[in-house]
Amino acid sequence: MAFKIAPLKQNLVSAVALGVALLGPLAAHSAEVTLKSADGTVNLVGDFVEFTDNNYVIRTGLGDLRISASRVRCEGAACPDFNNTEADVIMAGSDTVGDGVMPLLLSGYAAFLGAEVTQTATGNSGAFLAEMIGDEGFGDPMGSYLVTSSGSSDAFQALLDQTAQIGMSARRILPTEARALRDDGAGNMISTSQEHIIAVDSLVVITHPANPVRAITMDQLRGIYSGTITNWSELGGVDAPITVLSRQADSGTTGVFINGVFGDEAPALPAGTQIANDNTEMAARVNADETAIGFVGYAFQRGASALTLINDCGISMTPDAFSARTEEYALQRFLYLYNRDDTLDQATSDFVSFAASEQADEVIAKAGFIDLGVDRRPQSLDGDRARQLLDPSVDAYEGGIMREMLAQMVDYDRLSTTFRFRTGSQNLNPRGRLNLARLADYLEGQPAGTRVMFVGFTDDVGAFDSNREISFGRAEKVMTELQDFAGSRLSGIEMSSTGFGEIAPAACNTSDNERRINRRVEVWIQSPNA
Repeated sequence: MAFKIAPLKQNLVSAVALGVALLGPLAAHSAEVTLKSADGTVNLVGDFVEFTDNNYVIRTGLGDLRISASRVRCEGAACPDFNNTEADVIMAGSDTVGDGVMPLLLSGYAAFLGAEVTQTATGNSGAFLAEMIGDEGFGDPMGSYLVTSSGSSDAFQALLDQTAQIGMSARRILPTEARALRDDGAGNMISTSQEHIIAVDSLVVITHPANPVRAITMDQLRGIYSGTITNWSELGGVDAPITVLSRQADSGTTGVFINGVFGDEAPALPAGTQIANDNTEMAARVNADETAIGFVGYAFQRGASALTLINDCGISMTPDAFSARTEEYALQRFLYLYNRDDTLDQATSDFVSFAASEQADEVIAKAGFIDLGVDRRPQSLDGDRARQLLDPSVDAYEGGIMREMLAQMVDYDRLSTTFRFRTGSQNLNPRGRLNLARLADYLEGQPAGTRVMFVGFTDDVGAFDSNREISFGRAEKVMTELQDFAGSRLSGIEMSSTGFGEIAPAACNTSDNERRINRRVEVWIQSPNA
């Protein structure tokens, strides 16, 4: 079913007509336009001549110049107007998802279908059209997919307006957005059939490569973005003012950053803060200014220096794939696709199912993001956790439990699969249900006799012994759910469960989000004959 574009509200961009892009040049104009790129490398002024073969042609004092529409946006009254496009599936929302993931994800989907895909830049910022032809390009058309990228908030407005079938978001839908869509008949937006996690992304705090500062505390980061720290010399750097960069207030990237740094009580940005329109522009500005600091998605660092963050408990956090998959890096987020239930068609359903599946992992990683696969890491005696468990300042009772954990831990590797819970709850969240499926597939490929231990932990709210009992119960619950889910597929895997309560926290216990990180069940694994 073709889905016709109506003009999207706010920042959503009109898309190019495929017929215009493929059938011939637009009629010539004779008026001045400006071609600009987000990273500042292109800024050309001239008279618009035509748009042909996915290129702008402008006339300048140096002659006619041809610039790819994938590199620039056109500004000026004479710019071509691309409206009234038809596509089978329209996606709108986050530029992190639309620009960063979708080009490769659509290519991967085409390969999965045995199709050939042609991706055509629209001539408008943040928009492209992908067409799939079956039998590796020799068959019949299999669908067209229009992607318009702006901000996460636009994803839900487009779903509400029914001007897109898929909303792309770099944050989870807000309760107000979910209620508005529910009241419009769209269904339960946080059900597993409408909310699809496709990747994990760590937000990286970046500086210019020449900046000598390589690590900062979370308290120092709060100081920079509240205006109380204004000079790099206060952080051990050179004597120079800090140029603070941020994103638009309604950006999903901004929301994750502010919440991760400040929690619910975020101050106003410092006077003079510069606003970047997207991740690419943010990285370009930081790379051009030795005094700048900003934040981008994991895939958009573009040579900038990534800072190590030190949390308020002194734990160093690096934005690597394992930490992101376990949700133990302070500035990490999921990337989502959302769809309405009442207008869901087969083409939309098939694509979102692929995007959240193991078949998409390779292209997610190739795009520079972190897929939802299962990672494995040794737990050594010289690691941070082992040193934490050897803390001599704790009392004898807690020390005995810590040594008990250490004795078991060193014989097992840890898997990145981690299950989390609300306070007092033993029910898995939506990510947990997804984890069950991924974990079952991973363990099915392990040799018979592999030992798996489910290990529960809690936050520090409540009595110590009660917390340990809760951690035991959660670990047993996850093990039982996996056994029920997988059935005989895992008959050769030996499973057990235990719990250690509030010891070995993965984060501080000073905020709701940090306590959520500590309420977890880890999965430890030991190979046969280890």
